[in-house]
Amino acid sequence: MIRKKIFTMLLLLGLISMASMMNSASAAPVLNSGSSSGDVWDLQYRLKTHGFYTQELDGKYGAHTKSAVYRFQQDYGLSADGITGSRTWSVLKKHSLNINEMDIMARTIYSESRGESYTGQVAVGAVVMNRIQSNQFPNTIKDVVFEKGAFTAVDDGQYWLTPNRTAYLAALDAVRGWDPSKNSLYYFNPDTATSPWIWTRPQNLKIGKHIFAS
Repeated sequence: MIRKKIFTMLLLLGLISMASMMNSASAAPVLNSGSSSGDVWDLQYRLKTHGFYTQELDGKYGAHTKSAVYRFQQDYGLSADGITGSRTWSVLKKHSLNINEMDIMARTIYSESRGESYTGQVAVGAVVMNRIQSNQFPNTIKDVVFEKGAFTAVDDGQYWLTPNRTAYLAALDAVRGWDPSKNSLYYFNPDTATSPWIWTRPQNLKIGKHIFAS
């Protein structure tokens, strides 16, 4: 029931035009009690997907938002003061996605792994998150997914297919930290892989048709 409510939230929010309110967090100002802006909407959304913020999104930095930030800071080893400064933004962006980025994740999962088990779909999303968090790859999902040659579905156009509900739920689970890939940075289908290089990567496990590797 909780996941269904979260999924509904994602879809409803996706219908709201927040583009002007959800600027890059790297340019976001320090947020504290009393702040009211699109950056607060972004902050609340990211915290809500992780379960830190449980209220309705309202774009106002009140007691609930401050408490959610405080708990996030504690869990991620940051100085816990409830204020969203540059360091908190940096860590939050490494471990969460905004509303538009969540759509990129769902499209990637659907186009790359539809037909796989739910665990296999989450694993694909986990690889994307692992790349965002790794210093070997770009630090935004857009740059990770659209990096030249990174994902077959982008190259052949399947990325633009409409994701289903399962893809969005898998995206949410991957963003919230479920990693069936065991910290993998790559995956490939051994029946169709044409790159000799990918076979040189240390293999962690196989889920469905995909081998996940470091």
